[in-house]
Amino acid sequence: MDLPDSEIIPLQRDPLLPAEPCPVRWRRSARARRVSLRIDAARGDVVVTLPNRVGRKHGVALLTEHANWVMQKLAGLAPERPFAPGGTVPIGGVEHAIRHDPSRRGSAFLEDGALVVTGEAEFIARRVRDFLRAEALRRIAAAARPHCEGLGVTPRAIRLKDTRSRWGSCASDRTLAFSWRLILAPDWVLDYVVAHEVAHLREMNHSPRFWALVEQRSQHRHAATAWLRRNGAALQRIG
Repeated sequence: MDLPDSEIIPLQRDPLLPAEPCPVRWRRSARARRVSLRIDAARGDVVVTLPNRVGRKHGVALLTEHANWVMQKLAGLAPERPFAPGGTVPIGGVEHAIRHDPSRRGSAFLEDGALVVTGEAEFIARRVRDFLRAEALRRIAAAARPHCEGLGVTPRAIRLKDTRSRWGSCASDRTLAFSWRLILAPDWVLDYVVAHEVAHLREMNHSPRFWALVEQRSQHRHAATAWLRRNGAALQRIG
């Protein structure tokens, strides 16, 4: 039974109100025992998972049954924030205005509390993203240095990704990878994530010894994880 990857389905949460468009992504799973749905706060849609040999109509029926809950959850999501002049972008947790100045040289740079983007308007979003990725790598590398020295470890490499499920990771080959979106979070949150992954270079687990190393390097373990839990989905909606 073929399924579209995604589609817009009209859902009506009240018989007296018109139907509202609901963005849906379909997934099929051999391990699923029943039809299920969840809200993807980062992407702003509903993921419906179907067992093999269960048709689309059963997913639509579940959506219809829970239409009120689904639409309330979608309405409560953080709005999308494109990289555009007149908007803002958080850098280190501090909002910066995005200002386009085609007369200036360079790609993008910080000036007087603003992120100034040069060149043609059609390339603004790409240049903002490129700036943020470069700044993220610079700040992450700077944050990693004292943690590595303090724990006597050396990573093979530090890389950036655009993952939606993990803020950082430590591979078995000692490569550290981080979401570039950490640049959007406060500096102390970024520093905690870096300390967490650097500690994995000593303890590739989550044992008490690992957490002791993390808390040796950062005082913000609980506050940072709570901050990311509250705000992480909103960061995924930026850009």
